Amino acid sequence: MSKAFTKESDNADDDDEVGLPPLPAGTKNYITPQGYQRLRQELLDLIDVERPKVVEIVHWAASNGDRSENGDYIYGKKRLREIDRRIRFLTKRLDIAEVADPTLHHGNDQIFFGATVTYVNLSGVERTVTIKGIDEVDNLQGEVSWISPIARALLKAREGDEVQLMTPGGLEKLEVLEVRYPAPLKD
Repeated sequence: MSKAFTKESDNADDDDEVGLPPLPAGTKNYITPQGYQRLRQELLDLIDVERPKVVEIVHWAASNGDRSENGDYIYGKKRLREIDRRIRFLTKRLDIAEVADPTLHHGNDQIFFGATVTYVNLSGVERTVTIKGIDEVDNLQGEVSWISPIARALLKAREGDEVQLMTPGGLEKLEVLEVRYPAPLKD
């Protein structure tokens, strides 16, 4: 059968990005103002810059005739599907986003969304994490999602509290050493 008559999958599964965990049922998609702006800027860039460039390339490649062996056309159509999938994903995520400003808790010693927490385990290993939204975390920067096990264990604790974290190796006790929030921007 010719490829021209096959239909690509229209599954909702195609809208989900690989590697991003789904939101727990009935919860909000918490995100910092900076994370929201970054996702919104990516969406606008895809719509206003990236997609028009690829559409132009596909249009040019299609005008060259035979599309079956036209690499520019085939790759362009594939890239267009990727862009459209990312646009749908970002639109859905931004629609359900709940912007939570961590600067509102500046000076507080209790752990909420947006806190940067330093803790130590019983072995004396100290670690610092910042609790952020699932669409904005960067593990290499010490950021963890608010739905991650470590964040769930730490949430609502205060400086000096001891919390318990269930790990694959068993129950681990952690002591909260410091809780910080970004300072509010001054106008």
